Amino acid sequence: MFEKLSRPRLRIEKAPAPPWQRALIPILALLITFLLTSGLILWGRANPFEAYYYFLVEPLSSRISALEVLVKATPLILTGVSVSFAFAAGYYNIGAEGQLYAGAIAAAWLGVALRGVPPALAILLMIFGGFAAGMLWALVPALLKVKLAVDEVVTTLLLNSVMAFIVSALLNGPWRDPKSGWPQSPEILLNTHFPKLVPRSRLHLGFVVAIIAALLLWFIVSRTSIGLKMRAVGLGKQAARFAGVSVSRTMLLAALVSGGIAGIAGVSEVAGIQFHLIGELSPGYGYTGIIIATLGALQAIGVAAAGLFFGLISTGAQTVSRALGVPVYLGDVTQAAMLLVTLAMLLLQRYRIRRA
Repeated sequence: MFEKLSRPRLRIEKAPAPPWQRALIPILALLITFLLTSGLILWGRANPFEAYYYFLVEPLSSRISALEVLVKATPLILTGVSVSFAFAAGYYNIGAEGQLYAGAIAAAWLGVALRGVPPALAILLMIFGGFAAGMLWALVPALLKVKLAVDEVVTTLLLNSVMAFIVSALLNGPWRDPKSGWPQSPEILLNTHFPKLVPRSRLHLGFVVAIIAALLLWFIVSRTSIGLKMRAVGLGKQAARFAGVSVSRTMLLAALVSGGIAGIAGVSEVAGIQFHLIGELSPGYGYTGIIIATLGALQAIGVAAAGLFFGLISTGAQTVSRALGVPVYLGDVTQAAMLLVTLAMLLLQRYRIRRA
């Protein structure tokens, strides 16, 4: 009798959802997120429908604001591609923020050193320099992972703080502007500026680089033998090792390429927007890239779409703040809520509750 009373009536078991249900996750996550955040908008004494109009529609109603969406989406797509590339191989790179700043440091240095170099060659050298700097910053945690099995989540995350101190030391030391005294590096030369894609706008070459990076992510992961090995390691390291795949080499390659792509995001911000290194170069693009990679299901098209959507949210947050007086931080709250909702839905679609 007591055994019957103590038995659980419900149990959780694995039950992978069909593909059509997985395709609905981003849409459902978006709707649930907007439903949750509407309570905050009501608390701010604003109409949620009006607020979301300024969030999602108003930024696309004019040429200037629509181009600004693409500008804000550029570093987000790059960091999303960076994180997706590492995650696809089972390497959980949380250090895209530090790797972005490593690329930005390289761009700030090369932007002053490449005097007299033709613009096309100078820009190409800056991109490769930022890629190499991001790879170098990603090398130490990658080696610790493959050689000593040290958790990469911890090491990559902690190195973000180390990079923040390095940037602060540079900007408050040898790179401090001697004229204004502001903590910023000297302005890069004109021949190293990214060209503008549209006149009288901030949209620059970095957006094209971001799209190319997303296309390369798709091609490498889904159409090459390296991508096949990465997916095998990401799905199961023991099974991949049994199949003859070098797990350590594959994860090391994924980690280094991931860091390099994040470094290019730093180059894009220095050479396309700021034209010098500042401490506030990134408002958390590296961390937002984790959300974008998750929301995009580590797929190139999904990452690009998520990056554009988050660029729209970032632009719309400023619009709704001006129009309705809602705090501009609502955009950050929306992004965080969307990550939590997406993760919850990804978990639930893999399991189901059944009667025992």
